[in-house]
Amino acid sequence: MTRPARVDTVESTEALLAAFDEQARTEPASPPAGVWYDRDGPLRRVVGEERGFISAPRDTGARGAELDRLIARQRDYFAGRGEAVEWKTYDYDEPADLPARLRAAGFAPEDAETVVVALTADIAAEPVLPPGVVLRQVTAGADMHRIAAMESQAWGEDRSWTGEHLIRELAATPGDLIVLTAEAGSQVASAGWLRFQPGTQFAGLWGGATLSEWRGRGIYRALVARRAQLAAARGFRYLQVDASSDSAPILRRLGFQPIATTTPYVWTPRHPPDRRQWRLAVVRRVTWARTGLRAQAAHRPPREGDRRRGA
Repeated sequence: MTRPARVDTVESTEALLAAFDEQARTEPASPPAGVWYDRDGPLRRVVGEERGFISAPRDTGARGAELDRLIARQRDYFAGRGEAVEWKTYDYDEPADLPARLRAAGFAPEDAETVVVALTADIAAEPVLPPGVVLRQVTAGADMHRIAAMESQAWGEDRSWTGEHLIRELAATPGDLIVLTAEAGSQVASAGWLRFQPGTQFAGLWGGATLSEWRGRGIYRALVARRAQLAAARGFRYLQVDASSDSAPILRRLGFQPIATTTPYVWTPRHPPDRRQWRLAVVRRVTWARTGLRAQAAHRPPREGDRRRGA
């Protein structure tokens, strides 16, 4: 694998973007139980999560009416399932009118995030925590539900699906996901997870929500430092984050470089399915997958994003 050029002790932005584009804009080879991939030309649909996801290269090769038809097929595919779908765009994607064409097809932009990258070795450090707070690596389903409850409180919306997704992903790829909590007594104050991308030089930081009463006390920075330590121990050269407007300034102060912005475009059906019914469907799919009773439909190879909030 060719290493990007370096400028003094810092990777050039162009080299970082080239490495990110080549290695990190792909889905894991193995989806979690109950999730599958479906190909449509240059696109990969991720199906079976709370909402669909379109994994696209920087340039699909489609233009004009052909691109409109490609977009419409994704919308109609998930409309047929009664599900919302996200098409994740980057500011360097081609053609330049892709966002306008997504909007014309009924997709609405969500908050933009900044893609930031750093050399793992520059970020890895012993975490410094406020008194009474400890970091734990967790794997139990009960802990994933505790994380989801914390995220629901921090975001002010139902994030129960986060716990279910983490449970499924840990079951599917336990060696490629590490979940950490920052806890004060019995309270989860913050949580973040680290996704390794096998075959690449990148590890991704995700999650990162912190309860309001614990913000500004160094917990988020401690989670970043510890995850960087774990990534360094595994030999991953780069850390990557899709950073919110809250976390991007912190990450830049720590040494992360912005290389792009990313905007999710989401199409939502007029009458989305009840979340409780969706959760029941997930349980059924996982049960079928584990017992071998699930039918093997075409284009479902033998996997992620908490949609895909950065740390």
